[in-house]
Amino acid sequence: MFAIFLKFAENRAKAPEFMEAHKAWIKQGFDDGVFLMVGSLQPNMGGAVLAHGVSYDEIETRVNDDPFVVEGVVTAEILEISPARADQRLDFLMA
Repeated sequence: MFAIFLKFAENRAKAPEFMEAHKAWIKQGFDDGVFLMVGSLQPNMGGAVLAHGVSYDEIETRVNDDPFVVEGVVTAEILEISPARADQRLDFLMA
């Protein structure tokens, strides 16, 4: 499982220019069954993604394909989590 933090960077002002492509990247992540959740980092710091079911190399490649990352709108930090215990609702993460 991965927690990905997309924090606004030098080219933050370009976000509107690449927003549709970024949304398409998010949609593809959900369509592929990799993304579990996306949301905003508060207060107005960027975004976060929870992902699973792929290797670190695969998630790194996917994150590096995000138009916001490519264009320097955000910097990405990928944290890999090895679940040790979870609520029953998250049992699928334990597999």
